Amino acid sequence: MAKVRTQDLMNRFKIELIAGAEGVHREIFMSEVSRPGIELTGYFKYYPKDRLQLLGKTELSYFSELTQEEKKDRSDQLCTDITPGIVVTRDMEVPEELVEACERSGVPLMRSPYKTTRVISRITNFLEAKFAPFTAVHGVLVDVYGIGVLITGQSGVGKSETALELVKRGHRLVADDSVEIRQEDYDRLIGSSPPLIEHLLEIRGLGIINVMTLFGAGSVRSHKRISLVINLETWDQKKQYDRLGLEEETMKIIDVNIQKATLPVRPGRNLAVIIEVAAMNFRLKRMGVNAAEEFSQRLSKMIQSGEQEETDFETDLDID
Repeated sequence: MAKVRTQDLMNRFKIELIAGAEGVHREIFMSEVSRPGIELTGYFKYYPKDRLQLLGKTELSYFSELTQEEKKDRSDQLCTDITPGIVVTRDMEVPEELVEACERSGVPLMRSPYKTTRVISRITNFLEAKFAPFTAVHGVLVDVYGIGVLITGQSGVGKSETALELVKRGHRLVADDSVEIRQEDYDRLIGSSPPLIEHLLEIRGLGIINVMTLFGAGSVRSHKRISLVINLETWDQKKQYDRLGLEEETMKIIDVNIQKATLPVRPGRNLAVIIEVAAMNFRLKRMGVNAAEEFSQRLSKMIQSGEQEETDFETDLDID
C-alpha cells in the first residue's frame, strides 16, 4: 500500500497551510474523511481521530455560537496525536482557538477555497486511488478502440511485437513487460506502467524503443481500465481451441473477473488484426450483439425445422 502524508494532499490540491507546520509529514492511513458534527457538541466517544477532519460552513457556524471555554475544549479534543490534519473549506476565517490548538498539538490546519462537498469528493477519490489493492502482472497493456486489452503469455511468445504492430495501426501503448494494476472499485481495474519503463517497448533483436518518440504523443497513454485479457500461447496440435466463442473464459485479477480469450500463435497468423477484432467483438457484446449466440440460435432453428419437416413427411407416408 502506498504511503500518503498530509504534505501530499497540500501539494496535490494546493491547500493553504494555516498552522501546525511541524505535522505536515503525518501519515494518512484511510480514505474516509470525517466531518466532526456531533463532536462539536462535546460527544467524542466515537470520534474518528485517525481520519482527516473537514470543517465546513455548518460546523464553523455552530462553533461560533459556543462559549469561549467550549471553543477551547472542542479544539483541544479535535487535535490528537494521530489526527492527520484539519481542513477548513470555502476560504472561511479560521477560529483563533483552533489555530492555537493545532500549533500546540502539531496537527496541520489547512484551508481550501472550494465547497465542502467538492473537497470531500476530490480528496476521497485521491485517497481511494492511493489505497486501492495493488498487484503487478507480466504482460502488455494496449488501448485498442477504447478497450483496455491486457496481452499475457510466456516470455518470447510475441507480446511486445504484437503491441508494436497495434501501435503502428493507430492504437495506444499503456505498459510493456510489467503492468501495475490497481482495483479502484469492486469491478474496476486500472492498469499503468512503472515509471522506469513508461513509454518503452522491448523488441528482441532490436532492443528498447521509445514509442512516444517514434510514433508521437498520441501513441501512448498513462493508464487504462482493463476490460479484456488476451492470452497468447504456442499452437498445440493436440489441443482443442474454441471455434465458436460460446464458452466465455475469465481471469481473476485481485477480486475482479475479467473476460479472457486464448489465441494460439503460429507463423502466418496476424495477431494484431485478431486482437483488433476481439476488441471490437467485445464492444459489440457489451451492446447486446453476440454473433456466436446468434449462430447457435440460427442452427437450433434449422435443426428444429428439419425435424418438423421429417415428422410431417413420416405423417404423410402413414396416411398414404
